[in-house]
Amino acid sequence: MRRNRRSDAQRNRERILRAATVELTRRADVPLSAIAKKAGVGQGTFYRHFPHREALVLEVYRYEMRQVAEAAHELLENRPPERALREWMDRLATFAMTKAGLADAIRLVTSAPGGPAKPGPTPVMDAAGTLLDACEAAGAVRPGVSPDDFFLAIAGLWQIDPHEDWEPRAGRLLDLVMDGLRAGAPGR
Repeated sequence: MRRNRRSDAQRNRERILRAATVELTRRADVPLSAIAKKAGVGQGTFYRHFPHREALVLEVYRYEMRQVAEAAHELLENRPPERALREWMDRLATFAMTKAGLADAIRLVTSAPGGPAKPGPTPVMDAAGTLLDACEAAGAVRPGVSPDDFFLAIAGLWQIDPHEDWEPRAGRLLDLVMDGLRAGAPGR
C-alpha cells in the first residue's frame, strides 16, 4: 500500500512538472491553480509537492536542465563525438528558444528581494565539458576549449528572437561555432 502511495505521489509530481513546464513557458505569471488543473491534481496535492511558486519554477528549471544534460550522454552513446556535439547544440538551441517564457518566470521569482538565487547551469556546463572532452580525444576539435569558452562562443544564441523563424539563424550560428571548434584540431 505504501509503495502505491509513493508511486502515485511521484506520478503526480511528474504531471505537475510537465504541466508547469508548458504553462510557464507560455506565460511566466500563470496562476498556480491553472497549473494544478492542467496537471489533473487538487490544490492540496499541488502544494504538498510545491509549497510556493519559487519552489515550482526552480524545480522546472532544474528538471529542464537535467533533460538537456542527459541528452549529451545519450548522443555520445549513439554517435561519433563531433556529431553528438553538433546535435546537442541543436537541442540546446531548441531549449533556449522554446523556453523563453520559462526564463521570464525564473527572472520573476529570483529578482524579488530576499528571493532565491537563480540556479546555475551546472549540469549543462558539465554536459558541454563531456562532449568537448570526447571531441578533443577524437581529434575533432581544437585542444583546450573549456565549457566556459564554448558558452561564450554560442552566447549569440540568446540574442535571437524566439518568436521569429529562429531555426535557420541558430543553425548558421552553431555551424560557425563548430567551424571554429574544428580549426586547429589535430585530426583535421
